[in-house]
Amino acid sequence: MKLIFEKSVPGSALSILPACDVPEVELDPKLLRTNAPALPELSETELSRHYTQLCQRVYGVNCGLYPLGSCTMKYNPRIDEEMAALPGFTEIHPLAPAHSAKGCQEVLALAAQYLCEIAGMDEMTFQPAAGAHGEFTGVLLIKQYHDERGDKARTKIIVPDSAHGTNPATAAMCGYEVVNIASDQQGCVDLDSLKAALGPDTAGLMLTNPNTVGLFDPNILEITRLVHEWVTCVPVIWALTAST
Repeated sequence: MKLIFEKSVPGSALSILPACDVPEVELDPKLLRTNAPALPELSETELSRHYTQLCQRVYGVNCGLYPLGSCTMKYNPRIDEEMAALPGFTEIHPLAPAHSAKGCQEVLALAAQYLCEIAGMDEMTFQPAAGAHGEFTGVLLIKQYHDERGDKARTKIIVPDSAHGTNPATAAMCGYEVVNIASDQQGCVDLDSLKAALGPDTAGLMLTNPNTVGLFDPNILEITRLVHEWVTCVPVIWALTAST
């Protein structure tokens, strides 16, 4: 498919904007460009066809199987979208005072209670808006846990190459050194590489499961056991996030 600039033909134009209905204003010459912008020249039909063809090249969950395991690549069930579109939610201002949003608060509190019971967690937060936010929150919690125990030797976060692409950036932003380990021939965590990377300086492991290629790691319990041998009593943190 050609780029829009490759389809450009000098002299082609389109008129999709209505005629100006306000007085024209002369700008100070100092504010004007000295050279015309390098914009493509196409007819209205060509422009419409170009973006329609681009749209047809997009692949998503409505087109077929989407096996990618990353959290931001998943999508919400349609019933969730319908509930989120109810007037009681959509008409609430993000900065509305707490006393005027009691209904929304009740829904969030009840959902948090259910999720904690289902996942066996002590507490949760809806504050992270996406997967990258969730993992950042999780690593900050791990960091706070080690800091409160005075365990300053925990300086490294292990990140398998099958994990989410934002994991290394998250660990670095939280002040940790990133230790990358390779996948095995099946595309999952290589246990020997994990064992070699673990040590008294390990703060935690960031693991996407199912991983970025859509595989659920069959060794997840063994991975957890190995990490906990070196990192005792680290709080388990899950990022339950909506798609973005």
